[in-house]
Amino acid sequence: MNLLYKNKINMKIICDWENCNQIGSYKAPVERDNSKKFKLLCLEHIKLFNKNWNYFENMNDQEIEFFIKSDLTWHKSTKNFGSSENFFNILWNNALEDKLNIFKSSNFKEFKKTKISQTDKDALEVMELNDQVKWEEIHSKFKSLVKKYHPDKNQGNKKFEDKLKKITLAYSQLKKTLGKK
Repeated sequence: MNLLYKNKINMKIICDWENCNQIGSYKAPVERDNSKKFKLLCLEHIKLFNKNWNYFENMNDQEIEFFIKSDLTWHKSTKNFGSSENFFNILWNNALEDKLNIFKSSNFKEFKKTKISQTDKDALEVMELNDQVKWEEIHSKFKSLVKKYHPDKNQGNKKFEDKLKKITLAYSQLKKTLGKK
């Protein structure tokens, strides 16, 4: 075994307390707000340190109260929801600006309509629905058709089982193209 490696294994960190030769295994902060800067103390001295440590030393009542309130949000700054600096408020205001005049144009109703593919039209037909239907209606119709054509309800009749497979495939197609995103 390498001599340097052997010495590293045998090295012990000595307590940082003055005139102490015990092993320093416990971290004690050097500064109030810096958890990365610490000294290592033995068990006896960490107990003394903790007994005398006062995080709020040299802080007035207002500073202590502010610290306690900000501790509720992990000392991160927060904004009121209605504040002009709130992210959601900024997002909402910018979303309503309509810089492209899409909402003002006379073609907005046509712009809003989605073109339904032939595959989707066929799927709607299998589910006995028209092309002006809303997603909630598709979902509701699917549930009712599953109940109506389920093999358990129809004594395992193959005709109803095949119909249910077609309905399920149609629903899958519609969910993929028209479903909630």
